[in-house]
Order: sequence, then C-alpha cells, then structure tokens
Amino acid sequence: MGKFVIKATASGIKFDLKAGNGEIIASSEIYNSLEACRKGIASVKKNAPVAAVENQTAKGFSAKKHPKFEVYKDKAGEFRFRLKSVNGKVIAVSEGYKALVSCLNGMEAVKKNAPDAEIIKV
Repeated sequence: MGKFVIKATASGIKFDLKAGNGEIIASSEIYNSLEACRKGIASVKKNAPVAAVENQTAKGFSAKKHPKFEVYKDKAGEFRFRLKSVNGKVIAVSEGYKALVSCLNGMEAVKKNAPDAEIIKV
C-alpha cells in the first residue's frame, strides 16, 4: 500500500507519494502551510483515479479535460507526468523516466496507490 509522506523543507512543506516498495512515484509543490499540503493530498486522492491521460509526446495528441495526467518530455529528453486537478492546477509531478512505458507505469502506480494511501508526517 502506498503512503503520502509530508515533510518540511527549507522553504515550506511538501509531500511525496511513495509506492508500497518505498519508491517515490509523485511529489508536490512546496506549500506554505500544513493545511494547504493536506488539501493537495486530498486533491490527488480524489483526482488521480479518474484523471484522463494526455500523452503530449504522441504526434497529433488530443487535449483532454481536467482532471488529467499530462505526459511530456523535459529539456533533458526524459519522460515525465504531471497530475492536474479539475481547476487545471498541477497537484503532483513525477521524476524523469528514460522510457515512455516506465513513465506510464509510474502514472498507473499513482492512480492505484493514491486513493487509499495513508498520510504520514515526518
């Protein structure tokens, strides 16, 4: 089972969603309060399972409605995804992946783990 790990940073508070094996599968932005961070987690739990997938690396891809996962290539040429909520705000992002299939597997792990993940504050 996955878990959301909330932790303080030098500039605020963030969360990482970890899979059952302990690997980070998505991370948040930096929030200015614990309450805002918890709202971000609630948004991921609600939106991830129902989010459409918009593969922006595919030629002639079609835009999807929010909530959605956007799959894209970063400046280093790695595949990444970002989860956007109903209002279009980015609520979680992935690490970079060398292969598209790995990126898609990471996205599926978020869909699977987020809804029932426990929340831990460190």
